[in-house]
Amino acid sequence: MIEFKHVDKVYPNGVKGLKDINLTIDQGEFVAIIGLSGAGKSTLIRTINRMIDVTGGQLIVDGTDVMTLKGRAMRRYRRKIGMIFQSYNLVTRATAIKNVLTSMVPDMNFFRVLLGLFTKEQKMHALEALDKVGILDKAYTRCDQLSGGQQQRVSLARTLNQSPTIILADEPVAALDPITAKQVMSDFKRINEEMNITVLINIHHVDLALTYCTRVIGIRAGEIVYDGPTTSVTQEILDDIYNGATIPTAEK
Repeated sequence: MIEFKHVDKVYPNGVKGLKDINLTIDQGEFVAIIGLSGAGKSTLIRTINRMIDVTGGQLIVDGTDVMTLKGRAMRRYRRKIGMIFQSYNLVTRATAIKNVLTSMVPDMNFFRVLLGLFTKEQKMHALEALDKVGILDKAYTRCDQLSGGQQQRVSLARTLNQSPTIILADEPVAALDPITAKQVMSDFKRINEEMNITVLINIHHVDLALTYCTRVIGIRAGEIVYDGPTTSVTQEILDDIYNGATIPTAEK
């Protein structure tokens, strides 16, 4: 369970990224975070793995106050949280399986990492992760030879390989064409349902959020203005979230 209790984030320049956020997200939910650029979507999800530290309130994950964690405890905590980026963050000259195996590096000693010595069990686990996202056949293909959608699947497999309980995704399909974006969103949905992994996606395209996610959180200027099931989202609610601006959707 993820709990935000009166969470604020004020940046050093005085900008308020989050204002009195109160949220509870249960294990296994698939949540879309929507809103205009600069509304606080990325800030919200990046506080969960402490890429961004909150400046007020409490953020509690599975009963632990995240802001109290340091050193080894912080590293153990972050192992439970996968992070997917828009830009994939892969070593493009390495093969898909080698990129997936990098998720195991924090648990290995220095010399094994230096020499790239992975056990048979680790390699099998990585192959299973690639199979879960449908690109097992690309395991030994260099990532710079893969399409954008395939690279994002490698990124997702790398995250699955660390056996997370939570996956955070920051605009994971923004750089993909509409057809590929739907395929990747389907992967997220299937993994959420089959593995009971909590998934929070900061997503630009509202139509994809409403199609694949089960809950929507709408943010405007650092404040939550809507929180509820996708089935209850109306045009009036979207107009409020986007403050009358054009609502972004994927191309048909």
